[in-house]
Amino acid sequence: MISTHNPATGQKLADYEELTKDGIEDALVRADTAYRSWRETGLDERCALLEKLAETYEANADRLARMCTKEMGKTLSSATAEVHKCATAFRHFAQEGPAMLDDITWQLGGGGTATGRWLPQGAVLAVMPWNFPYWQAVRFLAPTILAGNVGLLKHASSVQGCGALMEEMMVEAGAPDGLFQNLPIKSDAVADILADRRVVAATLTGSEGAGRAVAEQAGKHLKKVVLELGGSDPFIVMPSADLDDAVEQAVQARIQNTGQSCICGKRMIVHTDIYDSFMAKFTGAMQAVTTGDPYDDATDMGPLSSFEQRETVLDQIAKAQDEGAKLEFGGEALDAGAHAGGAYISAGVLTGIDLDGPMAKEEIFGPIAMVFRAEDIDHAIALANNIPFGLGSAVFTQDEVEQERFIRDIEAGMTAINQMLSSSAEAPFGGIKNSGHGRELAQFGLHTFMNLKTVMRLG
Repeated sequence: MISTHNPATGQKLADYEELTKDGIEDALVRADTAYRSWRETGLDERCALLEKLAETYEANADRLARMCTKEMGKTLSSATAEVHKCATAFRHFAQEGPAMLDDITWQLGGGGTATGRWLPQGAVLAVMPWNFPYWQAVRFLAPTILAGNVGLLKHASSVQGCGALMEEMMVEAGAPDGLFQNLPIKSDAVADILADRRVVAATLTGSEGAGRAVAEQAGKHLKKVVLELGGSDPFIVMPSADLDDAVEQAVQARIQNTGQSCICGKRMIVHTDIYDSFMAKFTGAMQAVTTGDPYDDATDMGPLSSFEQRETVLDQIAKAQDEGAKLEFGGEALDAGAHAGGAYISAGVLTGIDLDGPMAKEEIFGPIAMVFRAEDIDHAIALANNIPFGLGSAVFTQDEVEQERFIRDIEAGMTAINQMLSSSAEAPFGGIKNSGHGRELAQFGLHTFMNLKTVMRLG
């Protein structure tokens, strides 16, 4: 049995019957049957389904958003925006995707041509996290449908209601049976599913440990895998930056989704010339953050996704303090009054982190900012790269020479200039180092699980 709970109240929401081995086999049969038909379906029909899915998500936006808020605690406004972002992704691949699947032709030196054709491969297993329960899954689902593949979703246990609703949306949009299935299973069932010949690839967003386990299984069975394993992204502010804008976006980066976003800056690296000014504005804004009922439009930040997640963050704060860091304010469990019963925590700021200590290299998945002082651009880049992760980064500078240095030298899959990093269906998404490998979204995400077949012709 898989149970879900409301992190804002601590109350149990629902129980979901875990799939048995027979149930998993039935799901794989349905997926394989759907693939045999869907792979031969024309692009027009695939795109029509994507358009219908966009309409279905929009028509059910409030229902989807409320389930998301109830299961993982994000504000209702944020959950609603996430649903509409999913609709945008479905439409993007419906409208722009076909051109991404055009044949590629090369002239051969010895005469004749070679043509590359994009062909589907089968069922793709997605192992997805709870922090953006719809968007994370749609990042794989939209291109999967367009490619002619089929999708199997192993969602986080805490958001089973969201996973079930996603499958319901597919049915409502008129998708063929088995084209997309939400599998109520636990992590121990993933290895056998990956081993099955009917599953051709996997994509995972989650922890390093989960990524290593899935990559090991995928490698064992020679199956392709895309991994997005989080990060502790640098957020660099240089003297030429618009300081007010940088502060505003730094605060948003730390409180968005209650700090539970892989690509929002977690380590604020500020040039010494503006460090004091930045800190005065930043700490004031962080202290003004309102934490409370996620259904209230006046709330900036809801609870963390679970009490376990809150304990993890509190333990990391204590660990940083043991290593000599100073907790400037916040970072406390909120248990009284309106926060009673929920997994609430106050926004906080850590300074003086030991650069050689473990916490300088860990990801704090909560509304806690780690702030570092940089002496110059070389020092800022060194601080940015002083971690095992390499997902995203954000740099605030009006100096074009500095911008090019950061683009070239920060070890990350993505860099945002004068804005906090975000994901979009139009741009490739992914990281390097311990943040994983492969790319989602754009044409690269579409092509990832397709067969580029080379066709040779004479004359």
